[in-house]
Amino acid sequence: MNQPLLYVREILAGHTESKFGKEIYSKLTNSGHDTEEYFVRSLSGEEMYYLNSILAEAIDYANQEKDDERSRQLNAVYELLTI
Repeated sequence: MNQPLLYVREILAGHTESKFGKEIYSKLTNSGHDTEEYFVRSLSGEEMYYLNSILAEAIDYANQEKDDERSRQLNAVYELLTI
């Protein structure tokens, strides 16, 4: 699993109380996705919407903390969700 997906997995670990968070986390940890694009393509529309909102918050937080690398890595996944 590449670094952007590791960051997404870390974020999703805190959102497994919701149906979509749990489903996305399961897909990410059990399917062995190699790239962000492959992972995003495996998501349903509802899962993409849910992940989009979570990533937007996580990117904002990374920017506030001046964690440019994390922000850039998360943004790589976020951009695929908004295409």
